[in-house]
Amino acid sequence: MYLKKLQEKRAKAQEKMESLVNKAKAEEREFTEEEMAEFEELEKTIKSIIETIEKIKEGRKLTEEKEPESEEEEKKKKEEEEIEQRALAEEKAFENYLRGKVEERADVNLTATENGAVIPSSIADKIISKVVEICPIYQLAERYNVNGTLTIPLYDESTQSITCAYATEFTDLESTSGKFTNISLSGYLAGALTKVSKSLINNSKFDIVTFVVNKMAESISKFIEKELLIGTDNKITGLRGVTQQITANSQTSITADNLIDTQDEVPDLHQANAIWIMNKTTRNSIRKLKDTEGNYLLNRDLSSKWGYTLLGKDVYTSDNMPKISAGNTVVYYGDMTGLAVKVGEDINIEVLREKFATQHAVGVVGYIEIDSKVQDVQKLSKLVMASASGSQGAE
Repeated sequence: MYLKKLQEKRAKAQEKMESLVNKAKAEEREFTEEEMAEFEELEKTIKSIIETIEKIKEGRKLTEEKEPESEEEEKKKKEEEEIEQRALAEEKAFENYLRGKVEERADVNLTATENGAVIPSSIADKIISKVVEICPIYQLAERYNVNGTLTIPLYDESTQSITCAYATEFTDLESTSGKFTNISLSGYLAGALTKVSKSLINNSKFDIVTFVVNKMAESISKFIEKELLIGTDNKITGLRGVTQQITANSQTSITADNLIDTQDEVPDLHQANAIWIMNKTTRNSIRKLKDTEGNYLLNRDLSSKWGYTLLGKDVYTSDNMPKISAGNTVVYYGDMTGLAVKVGEDINIEVLREKFATQHAVGVVGYIEIDSKVQDVQKLSKLVMASASGSQGAE
């Protein structure tokens, strides 16, 4: 803006100088002393403006030029470029293997196995990144990427907590504390198989790599989400381990009070990032519920993550969540970092070119080691429908 004003000022000064010259020419005379002084003043002004504009341009150029990179920065940049180039080469090698082409570069060849070949880590990383992207529960949980058994300290203040009280000199303080235990996350092996039609593979214009990455990610994410929400006996526990529970008075319907009580089970300290998880049919059944002031509890909200908010928090629906029925856990609420998920670092994904040859297809199989348990009981709560026997709701 300032540069533009200077240019306009210079143009006006030039017009004024030109006007003085034209006037003297028209009258066929020399400049008067006053005109000469004015002309010289305008000339100085224009010269000053030109110099100022040049300095501004030079200053901009200097600020836009980057300082020479240090040796460490150059090394880091080179390493990043090498990683990127290798990832591209591995992706091309993976595509070639799917299409039955032999890669000439030995350093990017896929590792051969009895049944096929192991996919490079860069492709496996893409699949796992996609899983995180499309599986919100896994994305929001506290994730640990380690091999072997992981032991996490668990601090529980549900029955007793650390308290501060008035003290009297020479009188011992009474010791109070929460309960320290721990949870162990091992690794349960799970596999996903995707078969790809050779008709698609033979189509050179088809992005076969993205197709395989997406299909594998979808398969793995469906399994992970189900296990995190429902769990399996003697395997992954997931949210089944939530202990803060509200039991509905009915086997077939949820009240506004049930939802308010479920939300209030989680302390205010952990409310900031809390979400609701339920089946779509459960969400539909509570759409007409109102609070004591006549306001709907569930609201359509396009600015929220998944399009709805309930009591001010985002609502995520999953087909894996049980529908409203006697004894079912129909709603989870809370900060999902209260759930620990351990996935082994070594994700094994293989291409099986021969196994499904008679089906005119190529198989891609992926194996993961995963485990999940609640690591912070205060961050999570659940709503359970009344059981048929009238006792506390079952898992």
